[in-house]
Amino acid sequence: MRVFGNPLRALAEVRGILFPWVPVFMAIGIGLWFGLDSEPGFGFYAGVLAVLLATAACRLWGPELAHPFVVAAACLAFGILAAGARAHLVQAPILGFRYYGPVEGRIIEVDRSQSDLIRLTLDHVVLERVSPDRTPATVRISLHDEQPFMVPEPGLTVILTGHLAAPQPPSEPGGFDFQRMAYFERLGAVGYTRTPVLVLALPEPGAQAVNRLRVDLSAAVMERIPGQAGAFAAGAVTGDRSGITQATVESLRDSNLAHLLAISGMNMAFLTGFVFAALRYGMALVPWVALRVNSKKLAAVVALGVAGFYFLLSGGNVATERAFVMVTVMLGAVLLDRRALSLRTVAIAATILLTLQPESLLHPGFQMSFAATIALIASFGALEGRILREKVPRWTMPVFTLVLSSVVAGAATAPFAAAHFNRFTDYGLLANLLTVPAMGLCIMPGAVISALLGPLGLGAPGMWLMEAGSRWILFIAAWIAGWEGAVTGIAAPGPWVMPVMTLGALWVVLWRGPVRFWGGAPVAVALVLWGISERAPMIISPDAALVGLMGRDGRALSSPKGGSFAAGSWLENDGDLADQTAAAARPGFTGPAGARSFRVGEVAAVHLKGKAAAGALGSACQQSRLVIFAGEATFPPKGACTLIDRSVLARLGAVAVWPQPDGSLLLQPTRRGQRIWSGRPPESNPAQLAQATP
Repeated sequence: MRVFGNPLRALAEVRGILFPWVPVFMAIGIGLWFGLDSEPGFGFYAGVLAVLLATAACRLWGPELAHPFVVAAACLAFGILAAGARAHLVQAPILGFRYYGPVEGRIIEVDRSQSDLIRLTLDHVVLERVSPDRTPATVRISLHDEQPFMVPEPGLTVILTGHLAAPQPPSEPGGFDFQRMAYFERLGAVGYTRTPVLVLALPEPGAQAVNRLRVDLSAAVMERIPGQAGAFAAGAVTGDRSGITQATVESLRDSNLAHLLAISGMNMAFLTGFVFAALRYGMALVPWVALRVNSKKLAAVVALGVAGFYFLLSGGNVATERAFVMVTVMLGAVLLDRRALSLRTVAIAATILLTLQPESLLHPGFQMSFAATIALIASFGALEGRILREKVPRWTMPVFTLVLSSVVAGAATAPFAAAHFNRFTDYGLLANLLTVPAMGLCIMPGAVISALLGPLGLGAPGMWLMEAGSRWILFIAAWIAGWEGAVTGIAAPGPWVMPVMTLGALWVVLWRGPVRFWGGAPVAVALVLWGISERAPMIISPDAALVGLMGRDGRALSSPKGGSFAAGSWLENDGDLADQTAAAARPGFTGPAGARSFRVGEVAAVHLKGKAAAGALGSACQQSRLVIFAGEATFPPKGACTLIDRSVLARLGAVAVWPQPDGSLLLQPTRRGQRIWSGRPPESNPAQLAQATP
């Protein structure tokens, strides 16, 4: 309890275990920067830089007892500066209007959308009558029709006629911000085409060489392993998921096996672990080599090279970058004769990643990967001396390790998965116990064997292993996903739930002594806050095309079609497993499709859209206190109503509506201020948002 009685002295005595807190305080600073209402200016960054310099001076010349607090403040300030610097370094044009016309660009990625459509990501973009300084660096286009004139592959320069628009903002306050994610990926526009895509130029020599190699390897795998098993094997090994259908993705997701497709820590660990073990123990079988070569370090060097190649081959997404950094740090520890798996190595990896890509803190992959890794290291470290070496027979160790690691990793990642994906897979533990060994024993070793022996025409055994593992995983995924109650919907938590829970759990893991268990209190508080979190009674989509009204049977939607992105997000965040059509059939709205009447609290409201909507504004405003118009009003309608049209929502973003005890309405906008990724706000429309009246 000395940490409370004399914190300075207590911290000084445990300085050797404080390094893992460095990325924690960096993450707090990054989180504070992303949580700002408006984009900070030069004065803000100058002040934070002054704090960083002051803490550096205090660390060099200040009292030793204050060093932990000074370093914590420095890490927090550094996190803020890293986030700001990264945001300005990746800045690229965002399309400021809806575009329809010719689109020219070079293919850099081919994948599938959630609606099972092939998507092309293009760079070197050229848009008709759009200056280069306003043209996005990259755009992503979904192909809505068959493309008989072209087989998409990286490096091709193509031309098409498409619809483009800026990435969508959040569909509700606190919702997933695709606009922010796209900004840090330098993705300035998304859209679709219904016309043929034509090849304008073949790939230049050496252009997109790695991406083309990935596509070629993926095609070779799918040619030798037919069906979805081949598509799964290609996706797990190369990162090319363009052959995986949406039905397969859904069965993997509903059985908690979608992470097997993500080239992240587990896949990278299986691959490098197999290479490391095969080289080290293979050299040990040759006495002359074993006596003259440090097989452990040589294996680490080769495994590091394989990890680097795999990182480049897989496309270098955020999950793969995180995995590569962690593997590099751990293999580097082997080369330096340090412990490869420890909280210190995990902290080094987190510090590097947060410095290079501060935005990764907000990604579910980052949170789940580090949660699982930290929990596994802490758990096995606590059990190593007490149980693993004394009470568990050696022959049971593989089974014991598999079960324990699955339970620990599952428990550590479950809150983050539920918070981000709004679902709990009830039989996910069983599915992972049945399938994870297939990744480590079949798919990854099979990939290595095929890569080594394939050029000699002897890759068939490796392909057989990959096919067997893939078919087993897909069988288990479809089997368990089909069970009744396989998935339970989880409502989205409030904004403070996950930060409080995470900090409490980190205190339990990173601190020492009995006082560490005080971290359980904030975890419990976070769970209570999650349980009592209330979803918005009413939400209006950013384009005013859809309204969601919470009722006894769940959220009712104003339309069975249109606004599918908003509809899916709302229902998922409600923890509702229904689709848009089912939600639109729920009671709550009355009237024709173009004029849906409803009540929110004590206030009568109407949602207008379609060709006749503009002409109905006047009468609707006289009959209802709240009018939502899926268009732009050219002048304020007569009547004492609150009008929310697209010009209002362009400035406010999606709006959540909360009835108040006095009968009025509280409007909660998504856009609280202007951030660097949200683009320029539109000019004010004469039809201004009025104050809601009782």
